[in-house]
Amino acid sequence: MKIIQESFGQIDNQTVFSYTLVNDHGLEVTAINYGCIITKIVAPDKNKNFENIVLGYDTLNEYVKDSSYLGAIAGRVAGRIKGGSFELDGTEYLLAKNDHGNHLHGGIKGFNKVFWDAEIIEDGVRFSYKSPDGEEGYPGNLIVQVTYTLNNNNELTIEYAAQTDKKTLVTVTNHSYFNLSGNLKRDILNHTLKIQSDRFLELDSEFIPTGKSIQVEDTPFDFTSEREINTGATSTYAQNVLVGEGYDHPFLLKTNKDKEINLKDPESGRTLTIETDEPAVVVYSGNSLPSEGEFCGIPSRKYLGICLETQGLPDAVHHPHFPTVILDKGEQYSSKTVYQFGIEEN
Repeated sequence: MKIIQESFGQIDNQTVFSYTLVNDHGLEVTAINYGCIITKIVAPDKNKNFENIVLGYDTLNEYVKDSSYLGAIAGRVAGRIKGGSFELDGTEYLLAKNDHGNHLHGGIKGFNKVFWDAEIIEDGVRFSYKSPDGEEGYPGNLIVQVTYTLNNNNELTIEYAAQTDKKTLVTVTNHSYFNLSGNLKRDILNHTLKIQSDRFLELDSEFIPTGKSIQVEDTPFDFTSEREINTGATSTYAQNVLVGEGYDHPFLLKTNKDKEINLKDPESGRTLTIETDEPAVVVYSGNSLPSEGEFCGIPSRKYLGICLETQGLPDAVHHPHFPTVILDKGEQYSSKTVYQFGIEEN
């Protein structure tokens, strides 16, 4: 196991560093201390070809300009908050409105657009950030840590921790776009997905949960058995059409830490198994990726990557029956997600 630190570029005379974790099998994970962004994951296919399996850019400047949250940590609150406001203990807090009058992924300058302190630890790197009281409208000084570790079981573990000095909202996630074909040779429509989930959240016209959950049975959202992502992209089902022919929905997980999310690319043989302690995974099939620009030389287009965002439920603060995302003074926020990269055995 080795960790390689290199300069990745500069912003405002401040150097951004990349940290590449390499295990004994040659699996590589690279992250930078700007946005805690995972810029690259290099994994073997069934023919032992090592290729990148996430969307990324070649330069720091492209990440600074990026609006798709490539590989970044989304927070303080991942997902949307309706109306860009919420109330706690009788006080209304007005957030940055960066998505059609709503608040998305922490605001205009969320966790994806800030510098993090970085510390190399055993088998990984720990990023730390102090979000000041009032940042993007949120109350409380919030101290956040995000730790990436890699082991020889080809498991990338992301652990999140946070503390506040005033009641606030917190649920963060990693926003990597996976494409198991390798070096973006194909889109993700023929990837298969399996999720231990029998309900998903209905969205309104602004992609915000209505508060209602829907049974997946007899819908294109039934991933209790393997099915292709293409199912939702070609479906006339209203919830698929709503988000641009595909998925951008929270799935309620029936179980945790039990191989509950499984992504496969049959052609390359690559697999990704995800275990989490979060109540949901937001499946976003890249329906809104821009038709201009490129990722490391590959033209951008719809469905070039899929996000599997383990997190609390979007807009939970406005739905009392959702699991809370409120963090009080003296409490510890913690969350853990494990990504295991493998090869399907024939």
